[in-house]
Amino acid sequence: MQGKTTKIIEGIKAVIGKEEQLSPSPFMNWLKPVAVAAEYGSLTFEYKIREEMTNPMGHLHGGVIAGIIDDIMGATVYSLEKSAYFVTVNLSVDYFAPAVLGDVIRATTKVVKEGKMVINVECELWHPHKKRLLAKASSNLMRMH
Repeated sequence: MQGKTTKIIEGIKAVIGKEEQLSPSPFMNWLKPVAVAAEYGSLTFEYKIREEMTNPMGHLHGGVIAGIIDDIMGATVYSLEKSAYFVTVNLSVDYFAPAVLGDVIRATTKVVKEGKMVINVECELWHPHKKRLLAKASSNLMRMH
């Protein structure tokens, strides 16, 4: 996969460091990711934790963590520019540490196995300044006909 690229990946690279709302996903646009890196089979985005993303304890809500992970995994597969859409068929998330209002967190994906019908993706969510792993996930996305 090293060295391969697509128009979508090149488009993401063109907006690295900027908060852009170019996604066809309204949910991704609500998350307001900032692209950090884009390669074939791997994306890295940062997210600033806003109040509407927190739970009553002021921590990043677990459902939002799962949403961030699912969304960037979907974007990773979308960036491969396959001839069909792929949808999440399972998502396993392990939660390790909290993030709080105002924190900036970083999600990085990696395609583990790129099949014709199923693509397996992993994601790690980090607090880059504290060098702390917040969550880790794996997912299978299946081709839709």
